[in-house]
Amino acid sequence: MHSPAHEVAVDRHYDLIIIGTGSGNSIPGPELDEKSIAIIEAGTFGGTCLNVGCIPTKMYVYAADVALETARSGRLGLDAHVDAVDWPGIVSRIFERRIDPIAEGGEAYRRGPETPNIDVYDQHAVFVAERTLRTGQGDRQAIISADEVVIAAGSRPFVPEAITASGVRYHTNEDIMRLPTQPRSIVIVGGGFIAMEFAHVFDALGTEVTIVSRSSLLRRLDADLHERFNTLAVERFDVREGRTAIGAEEDEDGVTVRLDDGSTATGEVLLVATGRVPNGDRLDLGSAGIEMTEDGRVAVDRYGRSTSAEGVWALGDVSSPYMLKHVANAEMRTIKHNLLHPQDLRALPHEHVPSAVFTHPQIATVGLTEAEARAHGHEVTVKVQAYGDVAYGWAMEEETGICKLVADRSTGQLLGAHYLGPQAATLIQQMITVLTFGLDVREVATQQYWIHPALPEVTENALLGLDFG
Repeated sequence: MHSPAHEVAVDRHYDLIIIGTGSGNSIPGPELDEKSIAIIEAGTFGGTCLNVGCIPTKMYVYAADVALETARSGRLGLDAHVDAVDWPGIVSRIFERRIDPIAEGGEAYRRGPETPNIDVYDQHAVFVAERTLRTGQGDRQAIISADEVVIAAGSRPFVPEAITASGVRYHTNEDIMRLPTQPRSIVIVGGGFIAMEFAHVFDALGTEVTIVSRSSLLRRLDADLHERFNTLAVERFDVREGRTAIGAEEDEDGVTVRLDDGSTATGEVLLVATGRVPNGDRLDLGSAGIEMTEDGRVAVDRYGRSTSAEGVWALGDVSSPYMLKHVANAEMRTIKHNLLHPQDLRALPHEHVPSAVFTHPQIATVGLTEAEARAHGHEVTVKVQAYGDVAYGWAMEEETGICKLVADRSTGQLLGAHYLGPQAATLIQQMITVLTFGLDVREVATQQYWIHPALPEVTENALLGLDFG
């Protein structure tokens, strides 16, 4: 390893510096107890997933699912309804009882006697030289360096300039869940994962939802799921598809968003959910010779190493093509191995990455869409299986859920699996296993038991419906 740049006076040198406490915070463990480690976190311990992302949003989603199922339970012969939504109570249950104590406990643990080899720096940091960072200001400023640096600095919400320039109050996933009161109406700008999850949450809990999206909703889904979801969304929300926000005004009643066709969308609050930006641009990476990709990610090789700076690694949203917590965790495990075993490097696990959208209907997908499979030259066989055609689907009176499987006709290999409906993110796990281990779906369908009449029969029937000639 090169020594830190001599022209910078260093206050403390470490074996390892970790920037970010999302998945990066899981790197230190017993195997690294003999290493001196600095952890830098300018925000809240635990990163996006714990504090403002995956976990709290799903806690809201679960409440929304129960509320929506209650409202729709008439089809089951039940006369049930939600009398009131205790929004402050929901906020308290999620954050005061769960999320905030976990974040605080995580930081206290890293600062405590249990990890004496770790120092925590809680101010923003920027690179000033090779593997050397300046953190904090004034009396709290420190220059620290390390033999190796792991950049796990995450990402932040992207907000269109038309919104920021307007000067109106807006929210992102980072603060919308802590609103003191539930809004009567909300305008959501965006049509991706985050937008659709919050649309479901607010609508199910009784807020009037308007969605403004430049394209159709969840446009990267397989065509059959995409068409079905958009049809259902239009029935449920006020969807302004193909529209772009060009400005906004605010008054005592809320925010009015001006659209490119001359129309407007008004809500008591405005939520911007138009994607996320990697945080590498906030670290002065050039000062350390760390290259970025054209789309703003830290450039890494297949092992997670910086392509231009020795001793620098990156993982998660700041560098990964997949902004998903389970991918960040998998990358963390890989880079931890590579730090400990430099002579036995493992590649980042980017094969067969699944994803789920916890909206309603729930959506989960892994592998290729039908169009992608055909574009890759596969001779495909496809089966779309309706939830409503299996016994548990009858019990649920399920009318919209589908499972779509895409397989190679000649080899029996699964190419993609796509679920839209109840428990989609759970049902798909079996197909993730099939894809990952290269099992022949002709045997998967027939060489194991499928509990009757459980919901996985949707998958069984889809497998049996694939045509291999």
